[in-house]
Amino acid sequence: MSKPTEAELEILSLLWEMNEATVRQIHERLSETKETGYTTTLKIMQIMHTKGMVTRDDKNRTHIYRPATNQKETQRSLIKNLMTSAFGGSAKSLVMQALGQEKPSREELDEIRAFLDQLEDK
Repeated sequence: MSKPTEAELEILSLLWEMNEATVRQIHERLSETKETGYTTTLKIMQIMHTKGMVTRDDKNRTHIYRPATNQKETQRSLIKNLMTSAFGGSAKSLVMQALGQEKPSREELDEIRAFLDQLEDK
């Protein structure tokens, strides 16, 4: 699968949340937060189908779209690309930059510590 654009990732995020949706349902959700035309949403989703990012059930008049990949796979691929291209392959640099962007909550820090402990035990 090719790397999703920002608009494609936004649509994928909605599909991961909804499991499946029509273009109209996705367009309505996108319209809650930004100005976008229905035909733009339709075109992006058609391109995503061509790229293999989504599947399309076209048995009925209204096509149903589903994500072709799961959220974790896509996130893992995006992080790997980002780490390689922007941080010279350094996980430490990526994590330090991510944590420095905004102060993590106490709960988030506890989860990060537990995750680090888990990594050390492997």
